[in-house]
Amino acid sequence: MNTSLETKLALRPISLRNVRERAKFKIQEGIVRGFRDYLFTQGFTEIHTPKIVARGAEGGSNVFKLNYFNKKAELGQSPQFYKQTMVGVYDRVFEAAPVFRAEKHNTTRHLNEYTSLDFEMGYIDGFEDIMAMETGFLQYTMALLAKDYQKELDMLGVKLPDVSRIPAVRFDQAKELVAEKYNRKIRNPYDLEPEEEHLIGQYAKEEFGSDFVFVTHYPSKKRPFYAMDDPADPTYTLSFDLLYHGLEITTGGQRIHDYQMLLDKIEKRGMTTEGMEQYLAVFKYGMPPHGGLGIGLERLTMKLVGEDNVRETTLFPRDLSRLEP
Repeated sequence: MNTSLETKLALRPISLRNVRERAKFKIQEGIVRGFRDYLFTQGFTEIHTPKIVARGAEGGSNVFKLNYFNKKAELGQSPQFYKQTMVGVYDRVFEAAPVFRAEKHNTTRHLNEYTSLDFEMGYIDGFEDIMAMETGFLQYTMALLAKDYQKELDMLGVKLPDVSRIPAVRFDQAKELVAEKYNRKIRNPYDLEPEEEHLIGQYAKEEFGSDFVFVTHYPSKKRPFYAMDDPADPTYTLSFDLLYHGLEITTGGQRIHDYQMLLDKIEKRGMTTEGMEQYLAVFKYGMPPHGGLGIGLERLTMKLVGEDNVRETTLFPRDLSRLEP
């Protein structure tokens, strides 16, 4: 359509009837189908967790607070506590559902409500098992899109990425590699800036011919309290992000499964256990080594179809200024 994104979103019920707009969301349907179908083949159980919660799983101040019958409540930032709980029931679980972040961002990559493709799996040997499961999902899904959604792919001129192998690089090494190759000074040793993510994606394409790259071992101070620290160096975690064309679309890793270790880390961070009593009780009764991830559906779709703004691949976006339609 020869019109602006703002007009398309303001007139969303009409603009979605356009064949190209419809094609984006058929492809998005295929991604969710691939996620669900592949995990069923791997012995996962689909679950549905509450979105009104007593306490956000990610911590911090970016939560939408609610008055829930005169009790304090929040909109869930993540199904993290619940999917970990359900690992103790079914071993392997997944969910495709909305999550909420009260971040005051007005960028092309952030939304205040988005769809998260989450899974959690028990009895893992390491966080590499999680990365391997995600790689399998991507391989299955790209084959499904090629088989059942070729019409939409052709209409939008989409060339599916090669996911036969996804390279992995440590967080600290990735920062050094792009700093050296692209002559960029390292400013923040604890996190990746958007420009760094872009350059790491560029590096993966140039060095490995891959549109995807796993960045592993993120610093502990930038990961939630439940992230398992690396026994070899506790300043880092057994965690990862998956970058696609230089944009983070997945965060995952191994979780702490030992009750006392969880309490120690909560205390070390100066946190309170208030509102987490039910979550922590799960670990008193024994939990297997486990881990999981969350994939941003709209971001993955955006990069796949070649859009530059995540609102283009969101049916009815919710951001700082948009509460309707």
